[in-house]
Amino acid sequence: MMLTIIFPVLNEKLRLEKGVVKTVEYLREIAFDDYEIIIVDNGSEDETPLIGKELCRRYPAVSYERIDIRGVGAAFRHGVSTSKGDIVGYMDIDLSTNIKHLGEAIHIFKTQEDIEYINGSRFAKTSDTRGRKWYRKITSQGLLILLKTLLGMKSTDAICGFTFIRRQTALALIKGSSDDNGWFYMIELLLRAEKRGVKILDYPVEWQEDYNTTVKLFKTIKNYLVQIARLYKEFYIKKNI
Repeated sequence: MMLTIIFPVLNEKLRLEKGVVKTVEYLREIAFDDYEIIIVDNGSEDETPLIGKELCRRYPAVSYERIDIRGVGAAFRHGVSTSKGDIVGYMDIDLSTNIKHLGEAIHIFKTQEDIEYINGSRFAKTSDTRGRKWYRKITSQGLLILLKTLLGMKSTDAICGFTFIRRQTALALIKGSSDDNGWFYMIELLLRAEKRGVKILDYPVEWQEDYNTTVKLFKTIKNYLVQIARLYKEFYIKKNI
């Protein structure tokens, strides 16, 4: 079983090397060597490209690719399209989700063939979330309420930054999804997987807030509201899943 890890990055000169090195070292520690890491650069204007290319020279399993479209959705689609793994997924480069869950995910996919999708959750009953700022808690819970009320979401978290899917399932979901380029694309993918009856494991994680995030909160919220309205119309008025 080969694993593809996608790291979407934008101006991540401070975190890129640390995130990739920690991931490589962890995979060595658990003696798992059938993997590739794809750094997908959304158009960085700092030293991210230089760092990414240097990481490629140091680690044969690491590749660096640059796209002209910004957004996690665009990066994820590109990464999946170029991936070689049987399992594909993405993690935030800050590794807010404890790296140990990567090994757990590998074990689950190896031993539970019915599981198609692992969705990391900060809000499951046994999750351990630390350092979350009060206003981010409010916006996250508000988003969950809207997704559950308007779109019938079953999962306990919409976008933890830790998602892994069997490649053929990911390709099928991508084919049936929109071309949204932002963070909401990963939420849409999860919602469509639920609607299609994909076997999803809602997985509790240990998660630590990163205070150096580059996410623009209010712009992101505005986009989420627009996208929720779009999916509501599609799911319940046009009834197209």
